[in-house]
Amino acid sequence: MKNTLIPQQQSGSEVNIQSESKFNSLADAKSFYSLAKLRLLDVNNWERTCGTTATTFQLMLADGLPSFRLEVGNLIRIDIPGPGTITGDGYDWVRIEEIAESDKNDLEEWMGFRVRPCASPTNSDEATAHFFSESATSTFIVKRIENKVVAEMHGRNETPNVDNDKIVDGIRNTIVGWSAKMGLSYPQWKFLVDGLVKTDS
Repeated sequence: MKNTLIPQQQSGSEVNIQSESKFNSLADAKSFYSLAKLRLLDVNNWERTCGTTATTFQLMLADGLPSFRLEVGNLIRIDIPGPGTITGDGYDWVRIEEIAESDKNDLEEWMGFRVRPCASPTNSDEATAHFFSESATSTFIVKRIENKVVAEMHGRNETPNVDNDKIVDGIRNTIVGWSAKMGLSYPQWKFLVDGLVKTDS
């Protein structure tokens, strides 16, 4: 499967994380795939899916009001451990820029979405409010391949966001961005993909 949700890697670092569960029957795999999709779409409860509250996620409308729907143009407000940015009012922000889903068939089906760092909607500062620059993307996918259900996270073109006129934010983004680049964000996304396909309650 060539998934156009995942951009080509051009600069910075890339991340690919995967977890899977296998089932004895096609019917069981299809049923669980439906559950995995619901978990993927329920961004507001990702910390429960991850099994840790170290990082929390909140879907927001483009104007900064809370939302419960994952739609193109909506935002995700991310609260990671440690100090946040002044630009983001203490948070990191990404915009949902594409959602896609395949046709259903017995062999394979998938659903996913891609996000990109963006400005905070809660102030007038148009600077990117995230530790990665606007060139970075994160793509989240769940898919079923016959009797197997797979969850994936793909990070592309991840470079620290240092183009910020607030010195404190620039320093913070450099530290957090390079930490993520060195793999320290891997556990968070591994918790997520494991939780998306976790079969025990």
